[in-house]
Amino acid sequence: MTRETKITTLFLDVGGVLLTNGWDRKARYLAVKKFKLDLEEINERHHLTFDTYEAGKLDLNEYLERVVFYEQRNFTKVDFENFMFTQSKAFPKMINFISSLKKKYNLKVTAVSNEGRELTEYRIKQFKLNEIFDSFVASSFVHFRKPDIDIYKIALDISQVMPQQVAYLDDRLMFVQVARALGINGIHHKSLVSTKRQLSKLNLGL
Repeated sequence: MTRETKITTLFLDVGGVLLTNGWDRKARYLAVKKFKLDLEEINERHHLTFDTYEAGKLDLNEYLERVVFYEQRNFTKVDFENFMFTQSKAFPKMINFISSLKKKYNLKVTAVSNEGRELTEYRIKQFKLNEIFDSFVASSFVHFRKPDIDIYKIALDISQVMPQQVAYLDDRLMFVQVARALGINGIHHKSLVSTKRQLSKLNLGL
């Protein structure tokens, strides 16, 4: 980034940055224990179909039909969905930091995330993410998943900014590296402290 380039926009992953992941290995393990499922079978079915769900080509009902309800269960889809949703937890200090940063520098903030539609919509409403984000480039909305470079190009188009004007936070290094290839200022988010330090180098300090 040149001295003259000003950061006007943040691209943020959601899971692993502002919230816990929506439906990760830990959450599936807890679901298996609670609902007394076969972990190996559930994980195999999940890995075969989850990318398709995240890309918006399946809805949550179809995903659950393939992964959990391929045979008779003694619980309902509503029971399972409610469990899935309640696994999401906020990182309040990170949310407060981003909100303060946005206000101080009048930043545009765009979510760039891999997540299914129903989980995304639940998390937006539950954690009032529309108070932080100006737009949501979720994989299930745009039908591209990170690390597909097109999802970043879509985010740039929607935000109407040049790559050099963007600071992008993600907890997955590969996704950061792909964004950097476009000229985006990628930051590998490991902790609030380390991310604050990296953003201060881009003249975004509090």
